[in-house]
Amino acid sequence: MLKSGQIQDWDGIEKFWHKSIHSYLRCDPEEHRFILTEPPMNTPENREQMAEIMFETFNVKGLFIGVQATLALYAQVANKSEGGEESKTQQDLNNISEMTGTVIDSGDGVTHVFPVCDGYVISSCVKHIPLAGRDITSYVLQSLRDRGENFVAGDSNEIAAKIKEKYGYVCKDVLKEFASYDKKTTDASTGQLVQSNKFKRFVHRTINGNMVEIDVGYERFLGPEMFFHPEFVHKDFMKPLGEVVDEAIQSCPIEYRIKLYENIVLSGGSTLFKGFDTRLQGQVQQILDQRMAAYSKISGQQDSMTCNVFQNIVQRYAVWFGGSVLGSHPNFEQLCKSRAMYEEHGPSICRHNAIFG
Repeated sequence: MLKSGQIQDWDGIEKFWHKSIHSYLRCDPEEHRFILTEPPMNTPENREQMAEIMFETFNVKGLFIGVQATLALYAQVANKSEGGEESKTQQDLNNISEMTGTVIDSGDGVTHVFPVCDGYVISSCVKHIPLAGRDITSYVLQSLRDRGENFVAGDSNEIAAKIKEKYGYVCKDVLKEFASYDKKTTDASTGQLVQSNKFKRFVHRTINGNMVEIDVGYERFLGPEMFFHPEFVHKDFMKPLGEVVDEAIQSCPIEYRIKLYENIVLSGGSTLFKGFDTRLQGQVQQILDQRMAAYSKISGQQDSMTCNVFQNIVQRYAVWFGGSVLGSHPNFEQLCKSRAMYEEHGPSICRHNAIFG
């Protein structure tokens, strides 16, 4: 139904929405306002089609189509509010300066870098990365097959995904990490060489109920490493994530760049790897230090810039959480396109997203 975040099968997505509303949410769509999210560079025709289905098929009370990056920033602002106080959260959302930051959204199929300035996504500065969680899963699966691990073909994707989520992490240095895996120690009691404890054993129960044991090794860190060394797996795309983030920020208006570097927000399941935020922050900071050193050499003035990469407790579902925060805001009703507006003007009311600059 979806490919790189874009809807390909409209009949299928309509059935999915129907099941979600009536079977999972168990609500009457005529009595509720709905929030739908859209990927960057979504076409106006797609927005019209989304509006037509929601108003014509489900007869919803109101509709808001939100940009994923903006909703992720809402989640970050709400997460920074101490104690979860509702009044403070609403105050922060009303403060437009809080809505400036760089959102890195990486899910299963696609990764995007969104610069958001005062609540508006700058469409011309959005960067696309053709690597995401599905590519890491494929890499882990191929590594297991190349090593000759024995498992049922029908369970292969599930096994690779579970290994990625349970054991995957981002290392600081690839060569040092290889050395730590290859390093063997001597057992004091037996005098035998013992393999590094970084190797793990994954136990999986198959559909038939059989137990399968699989050794897990270098793929623990080599899978997520594709974000920082994409040449490992991609022959056409070779820019590390840190460079892509820097290019996206540098293409924005100069007065926003400091804020964009200081508020880099991670969103999506593929950014949950341990050490991801530290590695990315170090990579971007290194680019900044080199640029500031060149500036100091030319101008003779010493200056510095810092970047901050933030993780939060709702990182996997940041967009969904941001949507729930926005939906509970007192002014949310004013943002929605109402049923009366749709009946008067048609689906063209959703052709342009007000939050997409």
